[in-house]
Amino acid sequence: MNKILGLGNALTDVSVILKNDDILTALHLPKGGMVHISDELYGKIQQMIGQHHVTITPGGSIANSCRAMGHLGVPVGFIGKVGHDKVGQEYAKSLTDVGVENIMVLSPTLSSGVCTSFISQGGERTFAGHMGASIDLKAEDLQPEMFNGYQYLFLEGYLVQNHELIERGAKMAKEAGMKVVMDMASYNIIQEDHDFYTNLVDKYIDIIFANEKEAKAFTGLEPYEAAKKLTDYCKIVIVKIGEKGSLIATKEQFSEVPAQTVNCLDSTGAGDYYAAGFLYGLINGHSLSQCAEIGSIIAAEVVQVIGTELPQEKWIEIKHKIAKV
Repeated sequence: MNKILGLGNALTDVSVILKNDDILTALHLPKGGMVHISDELYGKIQQMIGQHHVTITPGGSIANSCRAMGHLGVPVGFIGKVGHDKVGQEYAKSLTDVGVENIMVLSPTLSSGVCTSFISQGGERTFAGHMGASIDLKAEDLQPEMFNGYQYLFLEGYLVQNHELIERGAKMAKEAGMKVVMDMASYNIIQEDHDFYTNLVDKYIDIIFANEKEAKAFTGLEPYEAAKKLTDYCKIVIVKIGEKGSLIATKEQFSEVPAQTVNCLDSTGAGDYYAAGFLYGLINGHSLSQCAEIGSIIAAEVVQVIGTELPQEKWIEIKHKIAKV
């Protein structure tokens, strides 16, 4: 079975359920977006969330996908950066406990990163990342031996804010004969750095995941046309269209796969788990439509809980559902 290597931000998630969006307004956070925050703003957030229900789970977009794939039995590893602290130790353990190869880089000075996820009524989430050691992952931290034995590199689009890092990772993967997969990340990051983003996708990316906002930020088009346009850059394109499902496009084919109908409590991790299911299907020889169906099965489970952790018995149920695809 092909092995998948993730490269992304190592962040612990703090999920906060909101009764209204007043806190987002007060903190000047763009609803539905992702921003990196200062120590000062992180301190303010800690003060303001004291009266809210809070759930703490290991996070990070690509790391979420890697942990999900680990639960499914996919051979998978993860490269990220944490601090010499308890948060970092627990984070690494969350990977190895589910069979993910830990290829973590340790920072001698910075604390491990924390991402606060504000969950609005209806499940939409807004991220405020206090990146800590995770954002200190540098291009020179990546070494060729980290890529040995892997066939796919799964890149986190948020890393585009570090041009040297993400380009070195993609280039090293190509030199190692790997295919490069990327999750597009937040729409506002694409808008802010569109030229570099376009060049990166065009030059290195084989498979891309995007949601509606991200696909539009990149192409200027609505989902169906955006999916087709993205095939000018990538061999396989997946555009997620929320509760309506997902669009799968290549130059040769186009399909729409419906989402599972469930009660969405928290959309955090939905795209990450969808990608995990899709990639599981891909390396196990399923058709692209079947890959999307598997992704939808897993995404439907994670939106029914707060955070991104599912109990072991739920993973057993998921495996039974996947076996029927």
